[in-house]
Amino acid sequence: MTAAPGWYPPPETPRPLLPTDQAVGNPFIWLLACLPFGVGTLMLSWNPEVHAYIASSGYLSIDPTYIFTAAYFAIMIGLILTYGATVVLAVFDYRWLVHRGVVRPFNWAWSFLGGVPYVIGRAVVIHKVAPRRGLWPIAVIVAAWGLYIVAGFAKALPFMQSVFYELGY
Repeated sequence: MTAAPGWYPPPETPRPLLPTDQAVGNPFIWLLACLPFGVGTLMLSWNPEVHAYIASSGYLSIDPTYIFTAAYFAIMIGLILTYGATVVLAVFDYRWLVHRGVVRPFNWAWSFLGGVPYVIGRAVVIHKVAPRRGLWPIAVIVAAWGLYIVAGFAKALPFMQSVFYELGY
């Protein structure tokens, strides 16, 4: 069985290479890659207290109101702002790349899934049109998320120890 003529989409034309002296980085992608550093350092300021009490059911429980401090809400607001800034910076980066002559740059809508998918996809496209360039933002965002994860563990472990201590485990 054969397909009718014109059934298959036309093959995409290859992206033209950028000149070697043309910059592929801009402030938008670097800010986007560095955004998790802000939330990671903000996370280090959160020091929740653990207080046990006897619940109405008669069991020993942890009072959750001591967890919701000003630093906790600052972290939550920081995460929301980071998410919004990621999308905005991706739009500006996409426009910058189009203006610089990149054909079919990585779509900014991927930033709704977070900064990491956008930065990786953008780096792959830039690496195709400008060989051996454009990969450093991946290293920066991986380092930033590494700090974020380490800060999370650094705060979660002592917190869980104090919870177990208060509950008598």
